[in-house]
Amino acid sequence: MGSSIAIDGPAGAGKSTIAKIVSKKLGFIYIDTGAMYRAMAVHMISKGVDASDADQIESNIDSADISIGHENGEQVVYLNGENVNSRLRTEEVSAMASKTSANAKVREKLVELQQKMAKTTNVVMDGRDIGTVVLPDSELKIYLTAGTRVRAERRYKELIEKGENCNIDEIEADIKERDHRDMTRENSPLKKADDAVEIDSSYMTIEEVADKIISLYNEK
Repeated sequence: MGSSIAIDGPAGAGKSTIAKIVSKKLGFIYIDTGAMYRAMAVHMISKGVDASDADQIESNIDSADISIGHENGEQVVYLNGENVNSRLRTEEVSAMASKTSANAKVREKLVELQQKMAKTTNVVMDGRDIGTVVLPDSELKIYLTAGTRVRAERRYKELIEKGENCNIDEIEADIKERDHRDMTRENSPLKKADDAVEIDSSYMTIEEVADKIISLYNEK
């Protein structure tokens, strides 16, 4: 068994950014589970699947071969052999992923792959249910959060820098809706594991959060 750090939390809390830094400093492999669900969403969109139709979703799961590799030190997500990194962060994919990831069959397929990876190497894994479902025996569990307005401001800044037109109030409303959907879904809802350490990143720098997590891991 490898060592593992599980990082859970709502959308926009900085999980992926923090997890990448922590994994690099500790020499662990970073596994972005959210990217795997986004890759499944890309697959569903390409197949013209209706996100509210469970039968359509489930009939298209097995035709998605999703794997993670690393090129030049960066994580690459492959969908049926194609690098789909550039397509993972669009709003369309985000919305589809939030809906399809609630499907039990989708989660079953991807959780199995994630657990297999954690058995063979030291990993930092982030998502919504890592500490509660995927890696319940992880040495360190973190619940990373931030206020909805703070998360909306971060997302707004990202989109503006990409040259996209956006409305911060609409972004915040979308984040609140996504939080509610993630926390109330029937299968593996977003929640803090009983033994997780909660960190509010609202007024912390990225480095401060990463150093806090590394310090907690070293104490273990």
